[in-house]
Amino acid sequence: MTAPVVSTLSEITLAEPRGFCAGVDRAIEIVERALQKFGAPIYVRHEIVHNTYVVNDLKQKGAIFIEELDDVPPGATLVFSAHGVSRAVQDEARARGFSIFDATCPLVTKVHVEVAKLAKEGYEFIMIGHKGHPEVEGTMGQLDSGIHLVEDVADVARVQPLQTDKLAVVTQTTLSVDDAAEIAEAVRQRFPKVREPKQQDICYATQNRQDAVKVLSPQVDIVIVVGSPTSSNSNRLRELAQKLGTESHMVDSADELQAAWFEGKSRVGLTAGASAPEVLVNQVIERIRAFGAVSVRKMNGIEETLKFPLPKGLRLDTPT
Repeated sequence: MTAPVVSTLSEITLAEPRGFCAGVDRAIEIVERALQKFGAPIYVRHEIVHNTYVVNDLKQKGAIFIEELDDVPPGATLVFSAHGVSRAVQDEARARGFSIFDATCPLVTKVHVEVAKLAKEGYEFIMIGHKGHPEVEGTMGQLDSGIHLVEDVADVARVQPLQTDKLAVVTQTTLSVDDAAEIAEAVRQRFPKVREPKQQDICYATQNRQDAVKVLSPQVDIVIVVGSPTSSNSNRLRELAQKLGTESHMVDSADELQAAWFEGKSRVGLTAGASAPEVLVNQVIERIRAFGAVSVRKMNGIEETLKFPLPKGLRLDTPT
């Protein structure tokens, strides 16, 4: 059936930057290289990144996604997802003798290293993040105890650390920059001596994509975010556009776009979360063109050039 033409629709504006970040690129490449080098199947604990298209594509290539290490056969190759895992999972995987490649984003690893270092100095921690998110579970699982999770300002008033002389704050890397800043300020107000990271924990890609949406939203009538429902950073982009007063919707694929959203709209803003591939953005563009959009304009923005090295054993220069 032909999509209805929405006559007022004229232009799509693409946010810059959008889509894959260096940590996601690296994580996907780790799985693909492992498949090339060792053959299928390769086991991956949790979705390598939170994107349905990416996960399904890797499944077709021979990746098997699991949540429990009991589901991995002896001697198998195992990849940890980009979100990171707890110490207990690392120790168990090693004890079972799996061949392990860690696809944890280096910016998440930085938080893990900071937690381990300060814990040795006797620090307790307040973690700003979303309960149940695998990155939060991985970071909190670096220690047996002493990390208190806060999800909002109200939680800060309820948290009861055992001591406040040595208290540090860490943050999930994919949060809303503004929300995290508000919660961090509440932490500072309640615990004036709290130690903060030298560089903010929220990753550069999360920050850049949110900054781009802040520039994009006032220029358009509607914002479409390409991203999966499980993707924290994608959800934050949609929420941010909405907070800025621009109608916004998140779609996992072009099929989810609804013609009714574009009725009476002239300018469409389009962005993608850090785990959403550009192929999905292009499919969404084509679908919006079918609704009547005639031109595509790319917004000026930061060009990201960061690349993270692959683990030893998967680099092209590593002997087989």
